[in-house]
Amino acid sequence: MIIDQELKVAEVVSENIQTAHIFKKYGIDFCCGGGISIAKACDKKKVNINELLSELKSIDNKMVPSQNYNNWKLDFLVDYIVNTHHSYVIEAFALLDSYTAKVSKVHGELHPAVLEIERIYKEIKAELLAHMQKEEQILFPYIKQLVVSSKDNTPLIKSHFGTVRNPIQMMQQEHENAGDLLKEIAELTMNYTAPEGACNTFKALYSKLDEFEQDLHLHIHLENNILFPKAILLEERLQNVN
Repeated sequence: MIIDQELKVAEVVSENIQTAHIFKKYGIDFCCGGGISIAKACDKKKVNINELLSELKSIDNKMVPSQNYNNWKLDFLVDYIVNTHHSYVIEAFALLDSYTAKVSKVHGELHPAVLEIERIYKEIKAELLAHMQKEEQILFPYIKQLVVSSKDNTPLIKSHFGTVRNPIQMMQQEHENAGDLLKEIAELTMNYTAPEGACNTFKALYSKLDEFEQDLHLHIHLENNILFPKAILLEERLQNVN
């Protein structure tokens, strides 16, 4: 891919996931907000576009196969998202439940921001648990059925939600909501910088929240920019055939 300023951020990341680290470095959203051009993203964040483009072009375009998500079959990508990212979210919640509760109780009076962080975290947790359940029980099985219909050349089974665009739009909105909440946490934590003299649990909380945000960015990118658009195209192709 020849990288220029008119390419959309999401397109660049879809082609080479390693570029996500560059965009993150400059504070440019590559998942929920990845639908704008590099030029617009740089203007929005007041980033030197020449420096950004130079770093993007310096990345080796050869990717190891395990990172080439854009070439994966949709059913395999669905399983990967569930087994890797959904599983990570559940495991992370177990730690974050403990960390947020302890830090709020011990340090909430001196550092009131952690009380707000705990509140927002609980909101994120509730939303993501419901969100992942809808994906695993409704949307993802339908996408896998699209793959089966395409492989076996069989009629597309009608869904109760109509076109796949409908649940996808809902999932994308929920992704945006979760992303906005995590941005609030990033601001409250000063980009996950624990205060001077913070105890190890305090530091562990901020470190885990940082890791959680990074994983969610990749998680959302795989769905918004690769899985969902391809599922829409596949459904449309099957509808035209049938």
